[in-house]
Amino acid sequence: MRDLKAAAVPRQVFSSAAQFAMAGVLAVAAAGAAFNARAQDMGGRDHGPGAGMMMFAGPPEHVGRGIDRMLDGLAASDAQRAQIKQIAIAAATDLKAQREAGRALHDKGVQIFAAPTVDAAAAESLRQQMLAQHDQISKRVLQAMLDVSNVLTPEQRAKMAERMKQRRATMQERIQREHGQRPQK
Repeated sequence: MRDLKAAAVPRQVFSSAAQFAMAGVLAVAAAGAAFNARAQDMGGRDHGPGAGMMMFAGPPEHVGRGIDRMLDGLAASDAQRAQIKQIAIAAATDLKAQREAGRALHDKGVQIFAAPTVDAAAAESLRQQMLAQHDQISKRVLQAMLDVSNVLTPEQRAKMAERMKQRRATMQERIQREHGQRPQK
């Protein structure tokens, strides 16, 4: 008679390394999908004053309106507005290409995971590609933020930072109200 405890233990199908690689691919793919969904969601909706640097994540054709809203109340000159719009549109165009590259990496991850045998080396390689791609996005957003900061005065930057802080608090309250999650401090 077979020992019931031994029978209840499932046979390990994947090695520990393969399981770790699959978890990594899925985590990075999920993060990429969330970023892509958030970036796509930015277009066409009014995010109000203080939406700030997330305007770079929207479709390039919608960035101008977002920048106008962001600059309202900062006493930005027409020249400042034009310069910042140019910076933001260039960043949004670059980030659109990055999102498309991210989608291709996500699709590759799905193919790796769906294969009859998961290739741990391919999964790890994909994870590294995804991290590099996210790093490129982060660098591009930072460069755009630095470029914008060179156009604004210290007073305008301080006022914009305060609006962004208020916007974050408003969004956290909304998340808590709609999803029952605790706001972060």
